Amino acid sequence: MYSFEQLKMFSAVCECGSFSAAARKLKRAQSGVSQAVANLEIALNQTLFDRSGNVPVLTEAGKALLPIARSVLLQQQRLDQKVLALEAAEEHALTIAVEESLMAPSLFHYLDVINAQYPMTTIEITTASTFDIYDLVKGGDAHIGVVYADGSMQENVDFVTLGYERFITLAAPSHPLAGMAQINDADLRNYRQLAQRSSAGKELWFSYAISPQVWYANTHQLLLDMATQGLGWAIVPESLSQPFLTKGDLTLLQVEYEPNGWMTTVDLLQTRSHTGGPVRQAVVEQITKWFSRRMTQ
Repeated sequence: MYSFEQLKMFSAVCECGSFSAAARKLKRAQSGVSQAVANLEIALNQTLFDRSGNVPVLTEAGKALLPIARSVLLQQQRLDQKVLALEAAEEHALTIAVEESLMAPSLFHYLDVINAQYPMTTIEITTASTFDIYDLVKGGDAHIGVVYADGSMQENVDFVTLGYERFITLAAPSHPLAGMAQINDADLRNYRQLAQRSSAGKELWFSYAISPQVWYANTHQLLLDMATQGLGWAIVPESLSQPFLTKGDLTLLQVEYEPNGWMTTVDLLQTRSHTGGPVRQAVVEQITKWFSRRMTQ
């Protein structure tokens, strides 16, 4: 029966090009490396190297078995890392839920640092509405959530404030409201509103439906897509809306009672259903850095 040690010697000889070079790399005697590879050949009943020349040359059998041997060694390494992670009480899996309108590819760069520190922890990233994320974190189905603050939402979870997000009121350039210099509450109620709400029917306090004519969507991205088609007006995050404004697909409405838009707090939630460990703390630190950088861009 072959051993991991023999596979390691075999792989090292292939990588270094000779038994002597492999011995130097592994800090072993050359005779020990040669004997380990010879024993592997006996166990496999295959000749792995042609030794007739000055340097060993892989045989066809050796070429066929080398990728598999390396794969086995990689799996052994991952097993060892997982065992060490468990002994160090590192979390083996972590779920991060991010408000869909706050999600950005730039977050992945910051989370990649976690992979370097804790390679054996599985990270799951999901997006949903603020209220759905709160339920996930409260129930322990997500360990960390990034959401818009809303009244009593902080019950039964731990939270810290990450920063702020501005919401603005938009409509398509062809919409009747787009041509008005000043828009009041009554004007908004005269036209269909596009409003966001969660799967449980909950709405953010500053963007709930006020018009008797309303269409709902579960994401702010859908609201933007609907608004570009002239289906109504919507209150949406400024950062998510910027590409639509730049291209002229949407226009900012001049709402007289909120000329600068609505500012709301962005919070980071943590579940109380599971004890936090070093991986969760590292993720919290990276998300905090990410959002801080996001606000300055």
